[in-house]
Amino acid sequence: MSAPLAIVWFVAVLMFLVFIHELGHFVTAKWRGVKVLEFGIGMPPRIWGKQYGETLYSLNWIPIGGFCKMLGEEDPSETRSLASKSAGSRLLVLSAGSLVMLIFPLIIFPTIYMVPRDVIVDHGEPVKISVVSENSPAYFADLQIGDQFVTIDETDVTTFGELQRITNEKAGTEVTVVVLRDSEEHEFNMVPRPREEWPAGEGALGVTLDLDAATPITERESNSPWTSFRLGAELTWDTVVTMKDGLVAAYRHEIPLELGGVVAAGDVTTEIAETGEWRDLVFWAGLLSFNLGLVNLLPIPALDGGRIVFVLIEIARRGKRVSPVTEGKIHLVGFALLIALIIFVTYQDIARIVRGESLLS
Repeated sequence: MSAPLAIVWFVAVLMFLVFIHELGHFVTAKWRGVKVLEFGIGMPPRIWGKQYGETLYSLNWIPIGGFCKMLGEEDPSETRSLASKSAGSRLLVLSAGSLVMLIFPLIIFPTIYMVPRDVIVDHGEPVKISVVSENSPAYFADLQIGDQFVTIDETDVTTFGELQRITNEKAGTEVTVVVLRDSEEHEFNMVPRPREEWPAGEGALGVTLDLDAATPITERESNSPWTSFRLGAELTWDTVVTMKDGLVAAYRHEIPLELGGVVAAGDVTTEIAETGEWRDLVFWAGLLSFNLGLVNLLPIPALDGGRIVFVLIEIARRGKRVSPVTEGKIHLVGFALLIALIIFVTYQDIARIVRGESLLS
C-alpha cells in the first residue's frame, strides 16, 4: 500500500472511531431523554448541516475529531439538559463513547481469524543459535553457535516464540536446557535473566537466534465465526496485558515512556501499510480504538473522564453538586492545557520523524 493511500486509510479509520465514539454518546443521550443540539463529524468550520427534528447533523472541514453537543452539560436548570438528569444517567451518557471504543476490538479482531490466511503447519529447522553474548547465562553454561534447542525443563522448543515464552516464565529460576550439537543431545543448567536485567539487544538467555535456519511450511486456513470471536477476545486480552506491562515497565524506568499524538499515529499507520498486510492494519485500528477509549476516560478536565469525576464527586457528597460556573471554568482551563499538550506532543512527533526515528522500533 502506498503512503498516500495509507494516510487516507488512517484518516478514514480515525474518523470512523470518532463517529462510533460520538454515536455512543448520542444513542445513550437520546435514550435517557437528553436533548442533543448537534451531532457533528469533523471540527468546524461546517461544510454541510441538516436539521432533523431537534438535532442538527453536520459535516465539518477539520477531519480529526467530532462532537455530540448536548443541552446544558453543566447547567441543570434547563429541561432535558444533561446536567438535569440523574447521576446514573449522566455517568452512562458520559462513559458510553469510550466504552464503545473499548469494545470495538472485540468486534474487529475476529475478522483477522475469519478471513483465510497462511498458517504455519511445520516449523522446519529447530531453533538454532547464531550468537552467544559474553557474560550471559548461555555463555557461562557453555552453549555454542550452531546449537539447536530441543527442550527446556522437558518442554519442547520448536519455535522462536516458544523459546521466548518459556524463558520469560522461568526467569530467575534454574532450568535444564537440552540442545542438539553435532547430532548429539547435550544438557545444560542455567538461570534465565528477568527482563529488567537484560543488557540492550539481549534476551533472557543471552543468545541470538538464526532466523535463516527456520523454513516454515504454511497452509491456507480460516476459522469459524465462533472460534474467531474466541480468538479475537483472547487477542484483545493479550493487548490489554501488553499495554499494562508496558506502562508498569515505563513507571519503573525500565523502558522510556513514548508519547504520541495524531502525527505519530499517522506515521505508524503509514509504516504498517508499507511493510505489513491488511491484518496488521486491522490490529492497529483495534489498538488505536482501545487507546483512545482509555485516554478519554482519564480524569482530565474537558475529557469525558474529567466530567465523570464531577459526577462521582456529586455522588460522594450525596447529591451536592459543584457549581456549574466553577465546573465550566475548570473544564475551560483543562481544555487549554490539553491543547498545549497536543501542541507539545505534535512537535515531538514531527521532531522524531525528522530524526528518522520510529515508534515501531
